[in-house]
Amino acid sequence: MLFCKKLGNKVNILHIDTCPLCGKSHFVKEMTCTDHYATGESFDLYRCQDCGFLFTQGVPTEAEIGRYYESPDYISHSDTNKGLMNRIYHWVRRYMLGRKARLIRHSSRLNKGALLDIGTGTGYFSHFMQQKGWTVSAIEKSPQAREFAREHFALDVKAPEELAGLSDASFDVVTLWHVMEHLEHLNETWEILHRILKERGILIIAVPNPTSYDAQKYREMWGAYDVPRHLWHFSPSILQQFGAKHGFILAEQHPMPFDAFYVSILSEKYRKSEMPFLKGMLSGTRAWFASAANKERSSSMIYVFRKKQV
Repeated sequence: MLFCKKLGNKVNILHIDTCPLCGKSHFVKEMTCTDHYATGESFDLYRCQDCGFLFTQGVPTEAEIGRYYESPDYISHSDTNKGLMNRIYHWVRRYMLGRKARLIRHSSRLNKGALLDIGTGTGYFSHFMQQKGWTVSAIEKSPQAREFAREHFALDVKAPEELAGLSDASFDVVTLWHVMEHLEHLNETWEILHRILKERGILIIAVPNPTSYDAQKYREMWGAYDVPRHLWHFSPSILQQFGAKHGFILAEQHPMPFDAFYVSILSEKYRKSEMPFLKGMLSGTRAWFASAANKERSSSMIYVFRKKQV
């Protein structure tokens, strides 16, 4: 269970007193991380002692967290190519668009159909899938990102409040690319996803992996903890359990090895290392080999879920 409280004249914050996965309340503090993007504030990560789920405690509520996304460094809501990190991000994005499309075609066994992309950002993926012949609906929290997608791709991107109003069994594919870790109402979202997906549809979720090589190397400096924007931190086994809790079975999982390079460079930057790019590339290479030996050690993972058949 989550409830809000106000600390003095600070913003309303979320306090998690019951684990959203197992329902227990035995938590232990794991580490303290810093918001390196926007504010420099510190946030504590706690772990459920019963199921092992890791989460960020004391984050601003969904209604008030917007200012933590306002930094120009928050790349997923930006389209600038200024700076090395942005150029790397955009190069990887171009490569990943094709890979995502191939994964969807393979896993759904469809060449076209109805697709919902939740957290579409500036709309590149949604536009790419439209060009492939899919009927695409998109949802995005950031008003600026929604406007960019409308202006550049003529996409009718909806606000998150409209997710609950979508019709039952209306999508062949639902995608959340690095979105699930941001969502305040976790179990409620899983329930909606199950309802709006067709019986033979697929749900694709990509999230950072806190059991990865680079997460274990960098600990509290790991760039993908990204507090307070990332509320939840899903290991492969934890995400599989969430799917099972809400009527899904895990059909496939795939590593995202490129993420290790980007995240490692960020992490070295946060460490204030000399030559963070070179050190990050070296660490990313080691992470690549670690994920090649065991894909569940990849920096980020893609999970493909199907509905349990009754």
